[in-house]
Amino acid sequence: MEMYFSFIVPVYNRPNEIKELLDSMVIMDYDKKYEIVIVEDGSTETSEDIIQTFVDKLFISYYQKPNTGPGDSRNYGMRKAKGNYFIILDSDVILPKNYLSKVDGFLNKKFVHCYGGPDDAHESFSNLQKAISYSMTSYLTTGGIRGRKNTLGKFQPRSFNMGLSKDAFQASGGFGDIHPGEDPDLTIRLWKLDYDTELIPDAKVFHKRRISWQKFYIQVNKFGLVRPILNKWHPETAKLTYWFPTLFLFYGVFSIITAFFGWWYFITFLGLYFILIFLGATLVYKNISIGFQSILAVFIQFYGYGKGFLKSYYYIHLLKKVPERQFEKLFFSK
Repeated sequence: MEMYFSFIVPVYNRPNEIKELLDSMVIMDYDKKYEIVIVEDGSTETSEDIIQTFVDKLFISYYQKPNTGPGDSRNYGMRKAKGNYFIILDSDVILPKNYLSKVDGFLNKKFVHCYGGPDDAHESFSNLQKAISYSMTSYLTTGGIRGRKNTLGKFQPRSFNMGLSKDAFQASGGFGDIHPGEDPDLTIRLWKLDYDTELIPDAKVFHKRRISWQKFYIQVNKFGLVRPILNKWHPETAKLTYWFPTLFLFYGVFSIITAFFGWWYFITFLGLYFILIFLGATLVYKNISIGFQSILAVFIQFYGYGKGFLKSYYYIHLLKKVPERQFEKLFFSK
């Protein structure tokens, strides 16, 4: 079918990020018509003035609504959109010049109702952002599940860079009220409706992620809290690999304790792992400082996620608590 793309971008108090995203859209090499739907999700610092500077350069629809979370805001934007294929982005991404032409080319050769693309750090990002990006995307940490080619099992698109047909949106009802975790939840429900998902390796975005260690910890801790909830909702998708950060924490404590008794073997392996992290990040970015910061990023990622996962597993799977009551801050009400 002839595709008319609608970008769906929820935003919450981030006008400067929207400007960078729109700047990157202005110079895209795509010559067909497309629209941009920006949904202000109850922001106190709106993007209205920024968006007004782009109305003569881009076809933008702008909506303001009460705060109901990013999932519901994306659904709102898709209901308002004029296109038949939605491209969902976070407000903190920057698009390469060829992004939309790569998506269009792929879908014309192999149409799929839902796709995802990888993310990377732009050269203009800070060293901290690059270290966090390496931690979140490296095979040594996440195994490439966030957008690398050789991943295990079906690819689960993430909502910072995700495509969804209008047909699939209407059939699934879109995103749920949980956040984070609304994107894998939608993906799994799409699979149950017999819609396929696909990775488009060349549809890369530059993703800023978090700009401080504290914000990064809060983010990955929430990722850990969410996963046992998703496993409860969709038990057929539960994997041993989701336990790895928690097992890593146990191994770290065990190796430190055994080192006090003169058994250095276990902590040596831990040290070798972090050396690989350092070398990998240093080689990728050609910067020793990023290499050292990547060690800290990986530690925070595993500690935050592993701690959150263990806590959520205890309450949800062992004590049989209701997720919406036990972790009500993870859920938005409309």
